[in-house]
Amino acid sequence: MKREVILFILLIYSSLNFASDSLRVRVLTFNEYLGYVKQFHPIVRQAGLQVNMAQYKLMKSRGAFDPKIEVDYEKKNFKSTEYYDILNGTFKIPTWFGIELKAGFEQNEGTYLNPQYTVPEKGLYSAGISIPLGQGLFINERMASLKQARLFLSLTESERMLLVNEVLYEAALAYFDWYAAFSELNMFREYLNNTSIRYEGIKQQVLQGDKAAIDSVEAGIAMKNRKLSLEKARIRYVKKTMELSNYLWMEGNIPVELQDNIVPDEDLLLNIDKTLNINNGLVPDYTLSEHPKIKMLQYKVETLKVDRRLKAEKLKPRLDVNYNFITAGPLNAQDFNTDDYKAGLNFSIPLLLRKERGDVKLANTKIKDAELDFSLEMLRLDNKIESLFLEQDSYENQLDLMRTIVSDYDTMLQGEYRKFNLGESSVFLVNSRENSLIEARLKELDVRVGLLSVKASLFNVLAIQLNE
Repeated sequence: MKREVILFILLIYSSLNFASDSLRVRVLTFNEYLGYVKQFHPIVRQAGLQVNMAQYKLMKSRGAFDPKIEVDYEKKNFKSTEYYDILNGTFKIPTWFGIELKAGFEQNEGTYLNPQYTVPEKGLYSAGISIPLGQGLFINERMASLKQARLFLSLTESERMLLVNEVLYEAALAYFDWYAAFSELNMFREYLNNTSIRYEGIKQQVLQGDKAAIDSVEAGIAMKNRKLSLEKARIRYVKKTMELSNYLWMEGNIPVELQDNIVPDEDLLLNIDKTLNINNGLVPDYTLSEHPKIKMLQYKVETLKVDRRLKAEKLKPRLDVNYNFITAGPLNAQDFNTDDYKAGLNFSIPLLLRKERGDVKLANTKIKDAELDFSLEMLRLDNKIESLFLEQDSYENQLDLMRTIVSDYDTMLQGEYRKFNLGESSVFLVNSRENSLIEARLKELDVRVGLLSVKASLFNVLAIQLNE
């Protein structure tokens, strides 16, 4: 679909005129950006649909316990003779422990009616119960399906949390790249301006005879190199802006493209902990057992245990009994007689139980496999979190050092400027000092983005959820 260019307005102040306001530079804060991603990104919405599907599956499983009305009607006429007219209606109420309550009505007639279907003229009423005394009393297909549907709903919610967290993590990295590209672009604009001023000054000095012509050539080369670096930074910034736009959507699944007056938050490092709900990488009252990935594995183990219990239940013999009181007049207590009833028994058991025993052993193996995954994931997460803490400390130390180095390089450059203005230095030395400062500032920017990325990784590994 062709992307639409939409004016992305972050702050609207009623006291300002729209025309003048639209020309202002606007800061897209990290918190606002993640808010848009969480609310409108298609993958986040798809994750919500998965939870809805799990809820519908749970509703479907509960339907196995819904009361049911069954009507069976058969009639045969041949050569003006009514062979039979059979009506059998039943109302069933399934219960949790495999017990089924039933009420029924029969009305049968016909010349060639099977004697067992003979009932009083006004029909025969029945009420009774069916009980699985062996297999299926404590767990059956309906019970297992409902339990697994409930676990699947919880598992899907954990999956949704992980998926949303992953999207926000990737979106955060895109924002950091955009922020770095913007900082780099501004830095090269600054140094191009300085180099241009220096070049024009040297040209005037050459014309006045105070400098050699070769100095203007060297200053011109430095200016052209700054222009080249600025152009590369501009292309990188445009590219990172487009990549950032991939995560920005509006209501109605409309993609958003940032305008040129939208810029990142320069105080990103100061605000990131609050935005990501981390406090120097530490989360109060957080335990690894609450991690969505760990919960998913727990739900998987519980689901497999329900399946194993169902498989083990099939090792029991099937023994179903049913008993029904029957009467011709359900509203007349005098017609009720305990000697009038229908009863039945159904018994079966495989002689070798090889299929059933194999299913149980297979279920046990699956549980052991899932439990090993659980233990491995716990260890992996614990080690990953610990390594990220160490990495965060290292980046903070590196950032402190780089800030000191940048400050020292800047001091040396300012000193070289003063010497140059006094005629005690050369264009080459000034350019060399400036190149060293630019290189140090770029390294400091890389370390700063690295620290931001580590904090985002902590947010991702800990699966922290943003506040609504």
